[in-house]
Amino acid sequence: MATHPCRCGYLGDPSLACSRAPKCAADYQARISGPLLDRIDLHVEVAAVRPADLSSAAPSEPSSAVAPRVAQAWERQEARYRDMTANMPARLNAVAEGEVLDRVATPTDDGAALLTRAADQLRLTARGYHRVLRVARTIADLAGADTVGRPHIAEALSFRRPIFAAR
Repeated sequence: MATHPCRCGYLGDPSLACSRAPKCAADYQARISGPLLDRIDLHVEVAAVRPADLSSAAPSEPSSAVAPRVAQAWERQEARYRDMTANMPARLNAVAEGEVLDRVATPTDDGAALLTRAADQLRLTARGYHRVLRVARTIADLAGADTVGRPHIAEALSFRRPIFAAR
């Protein structure tokens, strides 16, 4: 899902100011329901690209370097779920639920403490809490970690958008 920050799309753009800010953004974002926002795992704000940036090649990690890490994470996930029970089809973290999610994504003590504090402060719903665990488990898999630690929880939380921020 992609949205603009406000109706005109210029909120936060230093060269084209939104004439109705901040009410424009509040009214526009209030049209998106909290339960819908809660179902979005990764919220990433992307600034407008300047024309000068389009013509210059910025140093970045190419997709060919990232692809092997992603493939290894998928293999790790499929093996984990396949090994849990013989009759469970190979699954990924994105679809793990209930007891299965609890078994594979239980954070370390310091990670659990961070998640508990964040759930309270960010007013995470049960759905949001479990989505953070799924994303944190995936981040841990990409890092090659066997457990979900505080850094993985912190990164997963950084992708959450608190529901009250949209109002």
